[in-house]
Amino acid sequence: QVQFVESGGGLVQPGGSLRLSCAASGFTLDYYAIGWFRQAPGKEREGVSCVGSSFGSTYYADSVKGRFTISRDDARNTVYLQMNSLKPEDTAVYYCATLRRSFCGATMGDPYEYDSWGQGTQVTVSS
Repeated sequence: QVQFVESGGGLVQPGGSLRLSCAASGFTLDYYAIGWFRQAPGKEREGVSCVGSSFGSTYYADSVKGRFTISRDDARNTVYLQMNSLKPEDTAVYYCATLRRSFCGATMGDPYEYDSWGQGTQVTVSS
């Protein structure tokens, strides 16, 4: 059974940092592009970042560009999201999921393109 487990969320002050992890089980990440999304209360799920397979290209939403970094460790079957300079508007539940292809592409921001969503991890940025 394909499953993702996100971890690393928590409460952090504005300007702080968190590193989220997305661990996969039941399949090998190597051949797939992986995305991070977030969803704040009352808002739609928003694409945050995507990484292609095998040292593939990385992409970021404009709202996080320059502050977040996505990376993958295929040996550990895990994808990471390093979040720096956090802002209150980054507060949301963060999810990872896999695309059904090796590259991110033009539709990488569409959650319906993704499979095997994890349960999410809460990130709260507040003083």
